[in-house]
Amino acid sequence: MNWESIIGSAVRAAFGSDAAVFALAAIGLNMHFGYTGLLNFGQVAFMALGAYGLSVTVATIGISLWWGVGLGVVLSVTLALLLGVPTLRLRADYLAIVTIAASEIVRFTARSVSMRGITGGSFGLSGFADQFYAINPYPPGSYGIGFVQFSQRSIWVITVGWGFVALFSLMTYVVMHSPWGRVLKSIREDEDAARSLGKNVYFYKMQSLVLGGLIGTFGGFVYAVSQQSVQPDTYSTPVTFYAYAIIILGGAARVLGPVLGSMIFWALLSLTDTALRQAVAVGYIPSFIMDGTQVGVVRFMLVGLGLMLLMIFRPQGIFGDPQEIALDAR
Repeated sequence: MNWESIIGSAVRAAFGSDAAVFALAAIGLNMHFGYTGLLNFGQVAFMALGAYGLSVTVATIGISLWWGVGLGVVLSVTLALLLGVPTLRLRADYLAIVTIAASEIVRFTARSVSMRGITGGSFGLSGFADQFYAINPYPPGSYGIGFVQFSQRSIWVITVGWGFVALFSLMTYVVMHSPWGRVLKSIREDEDAARSLGKNVYFYKMQSLVLGGLIGTFGGFVYAVSQQSVQPDTYSTPVTFYAYAIIILGGAARVLGPVLGSMIFWALLSLTDTALRQAVAVGYIPSFIMDGTQVGVVRFMLVGLGLMLLMIFRPQGIFGDPQEIALDAR
């Protein structure tokens, strides 16, 4: 087995654009779940609105890509208000039901036949990222260290993606150490106590929902330009569950928990995938046990098993603080 290839693919995955995209999604979800106690199961809807905001602006309307950023932000805020106004005064499980339904509504609306002229239907949209790559400051070539190399276009997406991660991580640190952030934490612990102190719990929850959704929208922006296409089935419910797995792995209510969790999550997926495929190819794993077509499923089983063990033995996550928050695995 070629361990240089195995380790190299894992390191590339840890620092790649997908890790940055899911770090952004998880940072926004951490704002909801980790700091405010909101059960948002529809974070992928905010990502989809960001992606379609860019693609529709260029491929359908025919105007500048940068207007698409504004459109995605407006759509994200609108969705947060539509979700939050009727549900944030109710129990947390109502928000969970509404958000997971909303994410599916966004996906099925985008892939419907009636929307084909706007969103491309089930085929999606492509050819909208040229303006983004036109401002790429990196000269043609390969960038990296040793066996970890990225192309000119990949390194540009990675730079922008991780730049957003750094920006929103810093913003999270600042706001969570402000009076506003302390109110969010008090709502997570006991919203009745926060309400008894004169805090408008509903208003703070709405602010958190909007802000966390906006961060997820930027994840959608980065994912759209990295793939250079948008297809509705890419933005399905499991994407949100991956973001929750990342938060659990890294540690909820920690500024760097989603960032490190995303890097570890994608490194593990790549490591297990490459290692299993090579083990099957050289015969270390007999074909009657597993073949190459089953590797994609088995790697998720292995990572899922690891998450189960983490929940049992360290429910606060790898970098989590048990005094801050711990997920009860019992």
